[in-house]
Amino acid sequence: MAKDKKLVTAITSMEEDFAQWYTDICKKAELIEYTSVKGCMVIRPYGYAIWENIQHILDSRFKATGHENVCMPMFIPESLLQKEKDHVEGFAPEVAWVTHGGNEKLEDRLCVRPTSETLFCEHYANIVHSYRDLPKLYNQWVSVVRWEKTTRPFLRSREFLWQEGHTIHATAEEAIEETERMLNVYADFCEDSLAMPVVKGKKTESDKFAGAVSTYAIEALMHDGKALQAGTSHYFGDGFAKAFDIEYTDKENKRVFPHQTSWGVTTRLIGAVIMTHGDDNGLVLPPAVAPIQVVIIPVAQHKEGVLEKANELKDRLAAIGLRVKLDDSENSPGWKFAEYEMKGVPLRVEIGPRDIEEGNCVIASRWNGEKVTVALGDLETAAEQKLKEAHDGMYRKALDNQTRRTYACTSIDEINKALEQGDGFIKAMWCGEEACEDSIKEQTGVGSRCIPFEQEHLSDVCVCCGKPAKHMVYWGKAY
Repeated sequence: MAKDKKLVTAITSMEEDFAQWYTDICKKAELIEYTSVKGCMVIRPYGYAIWENIQHILDSRFKATGHENVCMPMFIPESLLQKEKDHVEGFAPEVAWVTHGGNEKLEDRLCVRPTSETLFCEHYANIVHSYRDLPKLYNQWVSVVRWEKTTRPFLRSREFLWQEGHTIHATAEEAIEETERMLNVYADFCEDSLAMPVVKGKKTESDKFAGAVSTYAIEALMHDGKALQAGTSHYFGDGFAKAFDIEYTDKENKRVFPHQTSWGVTTRLIGAVIMTHGDDNGLVLPPAVAPIQVVIIPVAQHKEGVLEKANELKDRLAAIGLRVKLDDSENSPGWKFAEYEMKGVPLRVEIGPRDIEEGNCVIASRWNGEKVTVALGDLETAAEQKLKEAHDGMYRKALDNQTRRTYACTSIDEINKALEQGDGFIKAMWCGEEACEDSIKEQTGVGSRCIPFEQEHLSDVCVCCGKPAKHMVYWGKAY
């Protein structure tokens, strides 16, 4: 082992301190580094590679549904932001302002975008004139700034990366269809690529996006039983169009207002992956977004033929499209095993003199620790099979955690009793009144997460006030 390399240091147990466990992984797996700007982070190459894979998969899905990428400015004039009253009030506490350009004070101060609805509206007002101009299906990949008081890597930072889709349509029906379609794109991505089960539903009125008619969300349950909002999709109606004077001439030659949507996911998905799949040894990455899907570790690499065979295996796996790395550094095999376990690489291939002599190699799966001996001639098939098994196994494990931590309750007492077993999703009936929504949180500590599309009839009455229930709601403590 090289003297300038140290063994992988231990990670705090998630059972001992979940928050510290999370921070340890972010740092020790080299995903992030802190900066001199409070609440902002460096996303290091390994962490950014995960985001690039998320971006690549989602971008392909967006384009398959007809969306185009654009790029709006970073700055929004205060006068423009003020045009939609509910929107500006919703974001005012989090806005960062630019007051000077060089040494000169700006007459109209500029906000560093917390989101881009107003910029898209200004653009639409300039380019949408006729029904022939609709729909516009746009998306952008950018960073935004929200001046959060309490920050945590990936989950809540003052500057973060995201995509924000913004579309404009001739009718409410088309816009609502778009809102639901993109929520389904997110849900499918989380399950197909992140091995993360989610609950799809509608936000309550008090929890919807500022300026939206309705907000839909996907909610995931983390290993510790807390919920994480993994993505949102908003239907705006024609409210923004009226505020920004966006009108078009319809087929009957009448001037009418179009209907809009927006939808987005952020780098908090990386945090979701960590907290859904990680363990006390580090990251456990879903194969679809892992920067390295297979790492090859040569054993006794100084012996004749070992590195040559390891390189051959690397080339074979790369030829079938896998992201593969050969670690031929001077570190010991034990150090390498721990390092790539820490980094959550789905598969490890071990090859040494005895393996070569017997025509085999060893494949170790990160998600369950299983090791199998595979004939060298079957390596490609075995690797692809093991990657699929990893995704499927990770999904089942996460779904089992969600199922075990989901409690159906018909009274406040039942909610509190269920939470004594640990945090999780609470399913309970609700009358639809905001006062009851607030009271449930005050009495139990859990807030509304969403009104799921898949409704269940748990009782006839609200869990809080006893009045007739309108919805079954998922409740929970959240990041």
